[in-house]
Amino acid sequence: MRQVRSRMDEQLVIRAQDGDQAAFAMLAVEVGPRFHAVAYRILRDVSLAEDAVQQALLDTWQDLPRLREPGRFSAWSYRLLIRVCYAQARHARRRLPEVELVEADVRATRDDYANIADRDQLDRGFQRLSVEQRAVVVLHHYLGLPVKDVAEVVDAPVETVRTRLKRAMAALRSALQADARHMADDAETYTEVVA
Repeated sequence: MRQVRSRMDEQLVIRAQDGDQAAFAMLAVEVGPRFHAVAYRILRDVSLAEDAVQQALLDTWQDLPRLREPGRFSAWSYRLLIRVCYAQARHARRRLPEVELVEADVRATRDDYANIADRDQLDRGFQRLSVEQRAVVVLHHYLGLPVKDVAEVVDAPVETVRTRLKRAMAALRSALQADARHMADDAETYTEVVA
């Protein structure tokens, strides 16, 4: 099944390379949600991720005739997306964090609160990583790409990617431990004040 889909995608790529806008639109619909998920995880901002996806799709359309191996479309297009994410991150200004609204009538359980706290803590730790570190973590752990493929996408040597992954995971672990210590200190202070 995957091989059939791969051939179909390759045919779409070839048609799009020849200027078939409908074929490119089908490719864009297929990769768009994955692009957005990756861009959001790297940039940590919905608006920046949407802008990155639009720019990456535009770059893909413009550069597609130069793609020599249509079967490599996925890795090649992710490389364009990662470059756009790097540029977005460099030019991003400090902005207020976005607040996600949730329905008021949804009853939250204790486990829901714990999950939210865990996600929030992980998100804060992830934001402390450099954009290059976030990119390799997302590509390797979220998309499941092998280190060799991640290196190709980010256009860096394999050892550089391994180093970025190692440092990113160490920094994330360190940030989570620091947050846990800080929360424990806050709880202790609160207990002393209340008592």
